[in-house]
Amino acid sequence: MDAPDIDVSETDAGASDAGTPDSDASDAGVPDSATPGDPDASGDSATPDTAAASFEPLTVTYERLRHTDDVAELHEYARRPLPDRSLQAAFSRATALLEAVAGNQHTPLEDRVFLATEMPFPNILVKLSEDPEPQVRRGVAANQDDKNWLVGRLTKDPDPSVRDAALRNPRTSWKMRLEGAQNPEVDADTLDFLSTLGVSCEPGAPAVLAGMVRRAVALNPQASRETLQRLSADASPSVARCAQRRLEAEQTGESN
Repeated sequence: MDAPDIDVSETDAGASDAGTPDSDASDAGVPDSATPGDPDASGDSATPDTAAASFEPLTVTYERLRHTDDVAELHEYARRPLPDRSLQAAFSRATALLEAVAGNQHTPLEDRVFLATEMPFPNILVKLSEDPEPQVRRGVAANQDDKNWLVGRLTKDPDPSVRDAALRNPRTSWKMRLEGAQNPEVDADTLDFLSTLGVSCEPGAPAVLAGMVRRAVALNPQASRETLQRLSADASPSVARCAQRRLEAEQTGESN
């Protein structure tokens, strides 16, 4: 019986693909593996030599994205969905490249705000916490995936809106909350928020620490009359006394 005809080219291509599973798996979903001009971007099969020539090492791509002024490319990387976490190599590469995008001032402002608000990765958030634009830092300050030390650092930010966002973040430490409640530069709205800790906000908070924060609010000259009136009936006697004294002092000043 004659042997069936075999298409040699298909057999060779299959053998080539089967022999390089690691490179195929690591490239799947990697942000810079399908750039214009790459053979893989058009869907054509690439030979090992072509694939090796088109693959850009992570450090090279990182530095290019860190310094490029190609706004369209930076925008595309910022908004590109991340690979699944199960693809560990691809996922790690993608998040590393997002750090470069986050640190490039040519990345559109709205994309930097998006990354500051949505990303949970410390390496990206640290970059964005140093952004010259307050609204980017404010996005980081409000991000509840922050590490508490990063939020704590932003409670000292020179921009009031960034400080206030950080003080409202539940990731902020009690030490930072206390310092914020004592700061006369903190606005009345944020002080009002801090005055609810351990009561209507975070009712399960440590009673002593929450009481210290509320007492500091009662002593803060920026606390509003409404906040002081509420604190004058606080369950903590020391908080209530401080608020009552402030109200009495204000009434005395007004009568004079």
